Amino acid sequence: MAIAKQVSGGDPDGCSLGQSATDKISFYGATPVVQRAASIQGASVVSVSSNITIAASLTAWIVEVTATLNALGIWKGST
Repeated sequence: MAIAKQVSGGDPDGCSLGQSATDKISFYGATPVVQRAASIQGASVVSVSSNITIAASLTAWIVEVTATLNALGIWKGST
């Protein structure tokens, strides 16, 4: 199958979608959204001190990654 359009400028530095965190993007026809920001993104999930805290941090991280992929349309979250 032929590629209809390709996102590339042919530049060795690559290409970027959106110029800032407030630019909206999406994939697969989803509604475009701005870059998500959550407190879990600024915290290290491996530097915490207890297993309970690590588990809670990992859970929060997984939830945020899932929400981000859903919002962008990369991961279909519901039928």
